[in-house]
Amino acid sequence: MMGTLATVLAKKKIRTFQDRFEATVAGDIEDVGGVLKITRISVSYRLKLPKEQATDARAALDNYLHLCPSAQSVIGCIQITHELRLEEMAA
Repeated sequence: MMGTLATVLAKKKIRTFQDRFEATVAGDIEDVGGVLKITRISVSYRLKLPKEQATDARAALDNYLHLCPSAQSVIGCIQITHELRLEEMAA
């Protein structure tokens, strides 16, 4: 998922170098009918970027999941939530 978002951001000329872009991921595992299953995945992205790119970054977050092979493989089985925390940096 992170790689797909980075690709969408790159198309908008937003750099995702290692010191600017990271993700924290958490998941919930539950007993469903006697079988342990991953039921939820939550991804929190952090991105440092110039203020003028914030709108494009939010648009990328809103649109990348339908392009992501990993997300598309589990949507319908696992609830996916995501958020983007932006940190302003000098242009």
